[in-house]
Amino acid sequence: MRSSNPVFSRRGFSRDNGYAGFNTAAQAGYAQGNPYAQNPYAQQDLQQGAPPQAPAATGRMTMDDVVTRSAITLGTVAVGAALAWILLPVSTTSYGLAFGAAIVAMVLALVQSFKRTPSPALILGYAAFEGIFLGVISEMYNSRWSGAPFQAVLGTVAVSAATLLVYKAGWIRVTARYARIGMAIAMAFIVVMAVNLLLVAFGVAEDGGLRSFGPLGAIVGIIAIVLGAFFLTLDFKQIEDGIAYGAPRSESWLAAFGLTLTLVWIYVEMLRLVAIFSSND
Repeated sequence: MRSSNPVFSRRGFSRDNGYAGFNTAAQAGYAQGNPYAQNPYAQQDLQQGAPPQAPAATGRMTMDDVVTRSAITLGTVAVGAALAWILLPVSTTSYGLAFGAAIVAMVLALVQSFKRTPSPALILGYAAFEGIFLGVISEMYNSRWSGAPFQAVLGTVAVSAATLLVYKAGWIRVTARYARIGMAIAMAFIVVMAVNLLLVAFGVAEDGGLRSFGPLGAIVGIIAIVLGAFFLTLDFKQIEDGIAYGAPRSESWLAAFGLTLTLVWIYVEMLRLVAIFSSND
């Protein structure tokens, strides 16, 4: 679902009200070319090259909090997808319901993205409607390319695990320059895809244009998945910073929200890529 693009809800930490909290990247340092501009501890970390020590205060976000909230959010997506798969057979009606669910999920995601505080109700509502959308399109792909959703899930897990591995190994460092270049490429990709969608809608581009089920579409899909991996590295860095800088426990919902957005992005692109390769067999 293009509307649930992680770019529109990418979030960073700032030192608001005396503690580390989330705010949108466009409002924080990313917009100024420095994702750490709003956090004095992060600036000190960049200068000295040493990770900060998490405060001993209670009620702060931990990795267990992030894992638990992420499991709840992703579990809601999975349940919604399973129910849609079982209860909504492929038909014109189910396509309409999927489109409606996608619109609702987009609205809920955007509302949460512009809120200063996390709302579990909004996040879980987004996850539920996103799950309905994913369930319908997954069943649609499976009816034409048997096993495509399962392969897409495996591919999503593989990309996520590989990204986490290289991130934890230190092969990728999320610096200001890294984030700035990556976000510029991501925004350019989104603009190109939006233009392509308009060209297809008005009949200027045929067979999906850049999103066709051919070699060009496969290349675009691979680029999209690489961008998804880039978004994951930002998510991992923001989670690390949130724990290290003592973000409130409630902010773990935003960490789960960001991860879910990114994983949905990767899954949808992986699903298309599997279909493209299956079509060319």
